[in-house]
Amino acid sequence: MPCQYYQANRPTPEELLASGDVDEFVPLGEYLSLLSTLRALKKERDLRRLSLATVAEGSGIDKAALSRLENELQTNPTVDTLHRYASAIGVELVWSVRAGTGGNFLR
Repeated sequence: MPCQYYQANRPTPEELLASGDVDEFVPLGEYLSLLSTLRALKKERDLRRLSLATVAEGSGIDKAALSRLENELQTNPTVDTLHRYASAIGVELVWSVRAGTGGNFLR
C-alpha cells in the first residue's frame, strides 16, 4: 500500500501484522546497528575504489541486491550475505556481545 494510506490511517502494529503487509518488526536498535554496518561496508568499498560489479563477482551476490543493501532498501540481510560482501571488499565483520538494557532473560 502507498505511504499515504499508512499516514492517513495510522494502523497499529497488530493491524499491520494481521493484514499481512508486515511479516515482523525489527527493533530500532538492531535496525540502527545494521545501518551502521552497511554504511561502514559501503565506505570501505568506496575507499578501495571497488565497483559494485567487482564486489558482485567476488561475493556471488547480484549487483542489484548489493545496491539495495547499500541504499538501505534491504533491512534484513542474512549474516552470510554480510560476510560475503565484507570478504569481497577485503574486510572482516567482527561480532561482539554486551549486556543488554532490557529485562528479558531467564533466571
